[in-house]
Amino acid sequence: MDTRFLETFLTVARRGSLADAAVELDITATAVAQRIRTLEAELGVKLLERAGRSVRPTEAGHAVADRATPLLHGLRDLRTAVQGGAIMGKLRVGAISTAQTGLFPRVLGRLAREAPGLEVALEPGTSAALYERTLAGELDVSAIVKPGFALPKTTEFRLWRSEPLILLAPRGEESRDALHLLKARPFIRYDRRQWGGRLAADYLGARGIVPAQRFELDSLEAIAVMVDGGLGVSIVPEWAAPWPEGLRLTRIALPPPVPVRALGLLWLRGTAQRHLIRKMVDIALDGAPQA
Repeated sequence: MDTRFLETFLTVARRGSLADAAVELDITATAVAQRIRTLEAELGVKLLERAGRSVRPTEAGHAVADRATPLLHGLRDLRTAVQGGAIMGKLRVGAISTAQTGLFPRVLGRLAREAPGLEVALEPGTSAALYERTLAGELDVSAIVKPGFALPKTTEFRLWRSEPLILLAPRGEESRDALHLLKARPFIRYDRRQWGGRLAADYLGARGIVPAQRFELDSLEAIAVMVDGGLGVSIVPEWAAPWPEGLRLTRIALPPPVPVRALGLLWLRGTAQRHLIRKMVDIALDGAPQA
């Protein structure tokens, strides 16, 4: 059995879409479908079924997924073990959107030069989702916002970038009084389901400010575009460039104490991939840009 077919099935089951799995795996949707058909023929069972516009595992598919995941992890750890300390293999890396665009290009460029035998699969997600996937062993390391709760002792977290929260206002705004603007202008809220958005909500709550909320969005780039369009003000972290081009924005400091979005790298301590993770982490923290 080709383990790539099992990996493809697990990706489809997680994403709920052959097309989305194809994008993640960097192959065509036709190739994904062919791999699934081949695996089903080899196992003699139907692994996926339609659920509206998405797909989901059948009962047999769930059974295969439950057993395939630890099997593939074991095979990958075995390959890593026989390679010893060589910097070669594959790392599954999760990253929130601003880390993908603002931090990882530099890291991936250095890795390509210094460790050409190391393949990095970069996967997007929210901090909460990436945290769970890292603890489950589905990702080797993730760039996430540090949560507001104690991390398990089985994990290691290294701070990568500290991003103070700021008030974002249109360039033409005359006032530079953050608290006045929060009370007087429509508010575009950074999604409270995001760990960074929770920091902004807690700041407002501590000051007893209930802004006139207009929108609540989970994309910082989209918030910046809407502020530029004069739709309101927002509290956002000073995330790593690039920001959307062509925007005319005013960044206003918040009265202290100012919350800080702590962006860092999280991984499991006991993984066989630790020497590969260490190589990536060392590069990431070497000369890391600060807010």
